[in-house]
Amino acid sequence: MSEVTVEDHSSLIQTPQQLVVVVLLAFLVPILTIVMLTQLITGGLRIDRDSAEMSESAVSERIKPVGRVAMSDEPATSSSAAASTPPSASAPAAAPAGKVDGGKVYQTVCAMCHGTGLMQSPKFGDVGAWKPRVAQGLPTLHEHAIKGIRTMPAKGGNPALSDAEVSAAVDYMVSHSK
Repeated sequence: MSEVTVEDHSSLIQTPQQLVVVVLLAFLVPILTIVMLTQLITGGLRIDRDSAEMSESAVSERIKPVGRVAMSDEPATSSSAAASTPPSASAPAAAPAGKVDGGKVYQTVCAMCHGTGLMQSPKFGDVGAWKPRVAQGLPTLHEHAIKGIRTMPAKGGNPALSDAEVSAAVDYMVSHSK
């Protein structure tokens, strides 16, 4: 038989004070290393707040939006003042010049949901989906479209639309779903 010798394994940490020192160093050394590296990397970076590059106009020019979305029949203006001023959501909609084109309103606002059936909306041209809604009557459908119902927001999510435009879009969808 061979003899097996068992060696006592001992830890380098013998006292509670040594344990406290090791734990503190385990937190402080990485933090100090990170701080020293950031100082080394950014040590030469000095920002002169009075320079022309840091003026309020230069900063606002650098962070301005690249473009904006406007849903309108009017052509976009090319002036920088109009491009930098966002459209107001509470601005009144332009009064329709004549008969409202429900098809155009449908294409610009309603088609996203009603063209695909998004969020259980009745699909454009789906007679079965529109039949119970048409049975409620056009005034009820107009009211639901204007005020919103279930997951459909008021005016299809475009508050700039007039009630007449929304009603025309509803009439357009209903006429193609009978």
